Amino acid sequence: MMYRNHEGYPDPTAGAALARIEQEEYRQRCPFMPLVYICSPYQGDVEHNTQAAQRYSRFALENKRLPIAPHLLFPQFMGAETDATRELALHMGMILLTKCHELWYFGDRISEGMKLELNRARWRGIPVRHFNENCEEVAI
Repeated sequence: MMYRNHEGYPDPTAGAALARIEQEEYRQRCPFMPLVYICSPYQGDVEHNTQAAQRYSRFALENKRLPIAPHLLFPQFMGAETDATRELALHMGMILLTKCHELWYFGDRISEGMKLELNRARWRGIPVRHFNENCEEVAI
């Protein structure tokens, strides 16, 4: 919509200035948050691993990142884990990974699913960062 001055004439200079002001106000209210893929074990002690993934996601959020943790999301609606649902969940996770700016993996144990995610991230050139279970970054 063209901004018009008080006499009704088009005023593109003032309109552009007002648009920049509105954009800056929006950026301050809703700052950019890069997507980060949370990669940590799920199978095994599912309850403990779920709590750990929640902690890792909070850590990412505290660091102004938008965490994507498929192993927290997909079990909410996929039902019992079978080979078919696991394969589908891994496939959907790989799709989400392609939308992320970074992959953060946690802990010293790397599961088979995590290996696939790490390999895909590296193959696609997505930066990978390693953190220990206390959310302290580990040099790779």
